[in-house]
Amino acid sequence: MKKELYMLPLALTSCFATKVCAQAKLPSTPNVVFIYADDIGYGDLSCNGAKTIHTPNVERLAKMGVRFTNAHSAAATSTPARYAMLTGEYAWRKAGTGIADGDAASIIRTERYTMADMFKEAGYSTGVVGKWHLGLGDKNGQQDWNQPLKPGTGDIGFDYSFIMAATGDRVPCVFVENDRVVNLDPNDPVQVSYQKNFPGEPTGKDNPELLKMHPSHGHNQSIINGISRIGYMKGGKSALWKDEEIAGTLTGKAVSYIENHKDVPFFLYFATQDAHVPRVPAPQFVGKSGMGPRGDCLLQFDWSVGEILNTLERLGLDKNTLIILSSDNGPVVDDGYKDQAVELLGNHKPGGIYRGGKYSAYEAGTRVPCIWSWKGVIRPGTVSDALVCQIDWFATFAEMMNFRLPEGAAPDSQPMLKAWTGKEKKGREWLVLQNAHNNLSITDGQWKYIRPGKGPAVNKFVNIELGNSMEPQLYNITKDPSEKNNVADKNPDLVKKMAAKLEYLVDNRYGQPL
Repeated sequence: MKKELYMLPLALTSCFATKVCAQAKLPSTPNVVFIYADDIGYGDLSCNGAKTIHTPNVERLAKMGVRFTNAHSAAATSTPARYAMLTGEYAWRKAGTGIADGDAASIIRTERYTMADMFKEAGYSTGVVGKWHLGLGDKNGQQDWNQPLKPGTGDIGFDYSFIMAATGDRVPCVFVENDRVVNLDPNDPVQVSYQKNFPGEPTGKDNPELLKMHPSHGHNQSIINGISRIGYMKGGKSALWKDEEIAGTLTGKAVSYIENHKDVPFFLYFATQDAHVPRVPAPQFVGKSGMGPRGDCLLQFDWSVGEILNTLERLGLDKNTLIILSSDNGPVVDDGYKDQAVELLGNHKPGGIYRGGKYSAYEAGTRVPCIWSWKGVIRPGTVSDALVCQIDWFATFAEMMNFRLPEGAAPDSQPMLKAWTGKEKKGREWLVLQNAHNNLSITDGQWKYIRPGKGPAVNKFVNIELGNSMEPQLYNITKDPSEKNNVADKNPDLVKKMAAKLEYLVDNRYGQPL
């Protein structure tokens, strides 16, 4: 099927066509490894100043490259952030990109040109390991989990995949490798429903005596490994993952992928489960953080990072590999299970000095940890305050490879190789961000305007301010990074200007009319 096409900005296409983009003399085909955390906030890692947790492998990576202080995911929740990153299109432009159920159909359709498509066409082997959460199959709720799940990751550019269908707290609790459920017994087929339970199957709501971890809100449907989830599942007993083994399994698959592709250029998207709920760390991490399972999972994530770095060094690939570490959105402490994350938090601030968290329009919703490391290209130990966003990785890699994108690919993505390699202090001129209620904000790195929108001010279940208000909000992020003072009333002209700019960008793709 023909990939979707839109008008690309002339400046972008001509840049690739003439190969006179900045950094054109850099090595054009480094291996690329993304390490993508789940729900880990800016303040969760010691390289960003956390004192209550020590993440030495992430610190090691930061010392090798450039650490960003003003990097953002494109959205404050998982599915839209991942969609925007892989397609180069703001998720709020496309219906059906909200937080996906475990039986969601493929959200990135086969006609959409993806980052993986680009790497594949550029001669790379492409792989994805870990949390997917972008749907599988053709129609919502109509997948046959006992047959190849088509369309799947292979239909949007990935040569190899070993993924969780959705999230750890959603059924089905199985791994899917190259579109097939792993270790499935055909005599015990997987059945999934997000509408009603299967007769005779226990749930967290009705059978709390069977639970080893109890929900704090929601998460009270089918029970897998003593933990109740979102959604209903029956069968597939031989295929069920063990929660305490997820990190080890995914990290092992990522390491194997690198080992198996050491002699060819490769692109690996390694999306960890940590520190998403349910938080069930491996035994070697239990109790080590002093902050309960959430803190232990931060240490587990750091271990995964170390395994990737060690593998690259062992194989001599560290000399020509661009390593990227970031997170899909900001942090959340209690996200549905009684795991003592709140009680044991102490002085730890997962969002750092920033307000809000996962789901929120405030800074902690999208301002995430981010490190780029590339030996010989990025100066070690660099810190950048440039305004940057994951949505721009797509066009930036095209710039890096001198690859001419098809017309219409990555329509909201901007090539910013100098900013991402720490060689230019200026990042984006404007960035649009979205929260869980699809309310939009815009920032230029100094000022931030949150457009009036419906929705609760606070998510009472997770105790996070969402930034929803029917009044305009304006914050000077440079002077007031915690967004304590709404100065919209004092700056009506600036509010008008930023509101107009936001509406312009909503109606245009990277400067071109929709």
